[in-house]
Amino acid sequence: MALDEKQQQICDTCETDFSDLKAVIFNATLKPPEQASHTDTLLDVVAEILATQSVEVKRHRLSQYRLAPGVYPDMTEHGWDRDDWPKLSPDVFEADIVILGTPIWLGEKSSLAQAFIEKLYAHSGQTNDEGQYAFYGKVGGCVVTGNEDGIKHVAAGVLYSMSHVGLTIPPQADCGWIGEAGPGPSYGDEMDDGSRAGFANEFTQKNTTFMAFNLLHAARMLKDNGGYPACGNVADDWGDGNKPGWPNPEYR
Repeated sequence: MALDEKQQQICDTCETDFSDLKAVIFNATLKPPEQASHTDTLLDVVAEILATQSVEVKRHRLSQYRLAPGVYPDMTEHGWDRDDWPKLSPDVFEADIVILGTPIWLGEKSSLAQAFIEKLYAHSGQTNDEGQYAFYGKVGGCVVTGNEDGIKHVAAGVLYSMSHVGLTIPPQADCGWIGEAGPGPSYGDEMDDGSRAGFANEFTQKNTTFMAFNLLHAARMLKDNGGYPACGNVADDWGDGNKPGWPNPEYR
């Protein structure tokens, strides 16, 4: 979709060079790959903003893949006959910006969104070249759609999980659209007058723009500074996790 006038103006007047950044967007809709997704429609706005800043963007619909249950990077090594996460995880490691889009069902993120979070957690024992956890230096954001309450609740869970595994969460790193509570149009549905639901909603468009640019600015700062200084946050400094007088921080 085309950006609205204000969004386009902001994109056109931003003077920061983001052209060396990479972003990956995951859509956790429950719909099959061949069906239109309301979450995709709002993710289109985010992708368009990133594209105006010459950011390389990859997109994946998670329903197209098999994410085997479990918290290891490749669950075929732990009993499952198929796990597509090894096909997707390189795009996360190559990206500066990681965005998860999810619908709301029963007030929660989708089951595929939870599976994605668990796959990020599968790498919690891995470290980068500085000995920090593997996702240090990347930023995360969340896009939520639906026609029931829960944007902030869903975003809180997603963004906390991203932060816990090492991604940086900048200010206002979520956006969404839910319309009126109860059955009704979802984001992008065509209305009786020919308009599209949510497209004229200033709150959604503003927050989507804020999120996209805050992700860009945070990624820019981290990349320019080589990520976080390796002081006070290096996993190897803790050896087996035991220090005199400290509890053992078992994570699973």
